[in-house]
Amino acid sequence: MSREHHVPLFRDRVRAGRALIGAGAGTGLSAKCAEEAGVDFIVIYNAGRFRMAGRGSMAGMMPYGNANDIVVEMSAEVLPVVSRTPVLAGVCATDPFKNIPRFLRELKDLGFSGVQNFPSVCLLDGSVRADLEATGYGFDKEVEMVRLAREMDLLTATYVRTEDEARAMAAAGADVVVAHVGLTTAGLIGSTSPMSLADAAARTREIHDAAKGVREDVFVVCHGGPIATPDDAQEVLRMVPGAVGFLGASSMERLPAETALIDTMRRFTEVSITAAPEGPQRKEAVA
Repeated sequence: MSREHHVPLFRDRVRAGRALIGAGAGTGLSAKCAEEAGVDFIVIYNAGRFRMAGRGSMAGMMPYGNANDIVVEMSAEVLPVVSRTPVLAGVCATDPFKNIPRFLRELKDLGFSGVQNFPSVCLLDGSVRADLEATGYGFDKEVEMVRLAREMDLLTATYVRTEDEARAMAAAGADVVVAHVGLTTAGLIGSTSPMSLADAAARTREIHDAAKGVREDVFVVCHGGPIATPDDAQEVLRMVPGAVGFLGASSMERLPAETALIDTMRRFTEVSITAAPEGPQRKEAVA
């Protein structure tokens, strides 16, 4: 199903007063559960594989494998078990060994409904970011990828960290601008950043205003940092009128899995047994 099919459904949901919810999925089971729960879109990218292998999501920013090839591998696990919900592929648009227009067509042929910019240089700053920008691996490549995807009728959700990035993605035609406020700060392998929900809301508001200043019809959703639970997302959306939803990754699959697995396994470790009688007593019991 094309972008032309999904965007009106998103708009109807927002008009009805319901938040637009996206879920990152690192496994087929996560994707299957996301669809069963009724999320509006699913995103798969290389970080999901690391995340559900017990590693931090930021491993997806490191050279531990080709991000674009990993997404294609993940598609074989995820796409066959999702039938009603649009699935977006994380695309590393700065990959110097990928013909991005051809790769986007390949993703569409595989059955993806859209794309997201990940790994993204927007998650980097300082001298590393400056060096990447100066040598042809900058955020502009991600903006161009989104522009091409829009022309191909692919749904687009885009990570941004600054107002300038939000404006650039809105101008390129992004359907959903995701205000990324940092690595999720909860669970066994989450960030330890002290950002508050108020701080997260302030950053989301700045990004929202920048994106809406370019295109009024863009959807702006929040993501990351201290926004780890449904109540957290509700509070940020309360503080940022105009933001219409939440994209969760660690908060959607890693944190619930950690909680459920630890609780269930701990309960198993507390299972008691009735000791078998020993010696003569056991013989008498048998007799």
